[in-house]
Amino acid sequence: MTTPTIAFLRSLPKAELHLHLEGSLEPELMFQLAERNGIALPYPDVEAIRAAYQFSNLQDFLDIYYQGASVLQTEQDFYDLTWAYLERCAADGVVHTEPFFDPQTHTARGISMATQFRGISRALADGEKQLGISSRLILSFLRHLSEEDAVVTLQQALPWREHFVAVGLDSSELGNPPEKFARVFAQAREAGLLCVAHAGEEGPAAYIEQALELLKVQRIDHGVRCSDDPALVERLVHEQIALTVCPLSNLKLKVVQQMQQHNILQLLERGVRVTINSDDPAYFGGYLLDNFVAVRDALEMSREQAVQLARNSLEASFLDPASRERWLNELQRVAATAA
Repeated sequence: MTTPTIAFLRSLPKAELHLHLEGSLEPELMFQLAERNGIALPYPDVEAIRAAYQFSNLQDFLDIYYQGASVLQTEQDFYDLTWAYLERCAADGVVHTEPFFDPQTHTARGISMATQFRGISRALADGEKQLGISSRLILSFLRHLSEEDAVVTLQQALPWREHFVAVGLDSSELGNPPEKFARVFAQAREAGLLCVAHAGEEGPAAYIEQALELLKVQRIDHGVRCSDDPALVERLVHEQIALTVCPLSNLKLKVVQQMQQHNILQLLERGVRVTINSDDPAYFGGYLLDNFVAVRDALEMSREQAVQLARNSLEASFLDPASRERWLNELQRVAATAA
């Protein structure tokens, strides 16, 4: 079994399917935007912010995550946030990304849907033109808020329908099961949108079942708790439902106590369509390539497994069939050339 080098991992064409744009807000950019917009942060410098990034659970993280998002005020802010992430994608060998954004985080502060969509979409378009990185944007509902709030958010977003392809569900999982949002997801599907949902991170395996049955999602975000239910694992294999797994996030938020305990490669070997993603990289200590390296180092990932993880990401993406096939062929070429 050959251990993949970092150069090999970087060279693999990859898609990132689980990334929160607000979670890619690095402290340096946070300070720049705060200064630009006249916002006082409760930290004296970048080092103080990084020191605050010690979380014992999901809620600890969310508290500082929403505080950081307060610096996003203008279309240019959302552009700069998105562009900074795309530059990291280019450095990591990401050829396609499907980022989430949380409009309710911003509309609650009086930031219009137009401001968000214009800034993000302009950056994504520039990313394709200048960096060759294609994208599909996903609007995510905050599950700690009511379904009624999500319905309003969907209606506010539909005039911008051409700019996003799917809806998702994130934020505090425990106590906010997928069934809480069955109606708004049905409305999204009626509007022709695809569906994904966070499930089985801190919440139980039953939440994964709910997301599949009630929300009719195409992918499960996280999903690592599926191992608690062998029948569910078999279903995921049989139906080839992708899991967008985020290893460094799972470690940082104590979903696993050590990376050596992570089940991602066990699930891969079982035939589950698992993928590697970075979730909220500014807060969790690593972008996509860092997550590949962390799995390699802790779990002795082989080159073959790395190629399969990259293949899974492309196959599970919402790319059009022709583009997906082109990148799968390129992946095969790169893997064979480097062998």
